Amino acid sequence: MELLYAFVIFANAFLLFEVQPMVAKMIVPWFGGSAAVWTACLLFFQVLLLGGYFYAHWLTGRFEPKTQGRIHVALIALSLLALPIIPRTSWKPTGFEDPTLRILLVLAGTVGLPYFLLSSTSPLLQAWYARARAGGQPYRLYSLSNLGSMLALLSYPVIVEPLITTRHQAIGWSIAYAGAGALCAAVALRAVWPAFSPAKSAANPRPTAGPVPAPSKSKSRANPRPKGNLARGCQNAPRQASSEMNSRGGCSPVPPMTMRA
Repeated sequence: MELLYAFVIFANAFLLFEVQPMVAKMIVPWFGGSAAVWTACLLFFQVLLLGGYFYAHWLTGRFEPKTQGRIHVALIALSLLALPIIPRTSWKPTGFEDPTLRILLVLAGTVGLPYFLLSSTSPLLQAWYARARAGGQPYRLYSLSNLGSMLALLSYPVIVEPLITTRHQAIGWSIAYAGAGALCAAVALRAVWPAFSPAKSAANPRPTAGPVPAPSKSKSRANPRPKGNLARGCQNAPRQASSEMNSRGGCSPVPPMTMRA
């Protein structure tokens, strides 16, 4: 279980910082490649990163665990509609207007929701891990997130950009995101829904109908039937009570019925 958390957090952090230079490189030729283009891209990714952190804090603080899983899994499924992350040519500028707003719109329409969910994965899964395991320390998972981010920033200019075309980069990233999203949804179900967790289901099995247990012999021995003189005394008790009532002027006993020939 802990390995699944670790792998999902590492993969999401890697994809989070791999997509930033990838998408920025796709749209830079559309807007002239000036420093303002890179600044606008940096602004978009940093604001959306903070938004993902706020979403994770808001989700874990406002909703119960089952609702958290439903919301996050629904958003992951919705983000798959944005794949592959290839900017549409209809977003290209047509004049000499200020490109900042159009850059932000292109980034939001191309990779906005996937990037938003990737930025929320690390804090969200760490909170679920701490809740699922009493006394669990999620700080090792945070270090894996930093490792994945650093490897993504180092690998793109050295390996990815020189060896893979931009279109294939986007397609490969989209496939990797779909796989990471499926794993993140599985973690969400196992973390916040006990029915999907084998360990919790085994620890709390449902009661099943079984045979009715036989009465204990010790209870039957505790109240034995009267025997001997005690039994005769119990049988003669009604007769003695009836004779006492007759002597005191009570109701006379009903004469026994006789059979006539």
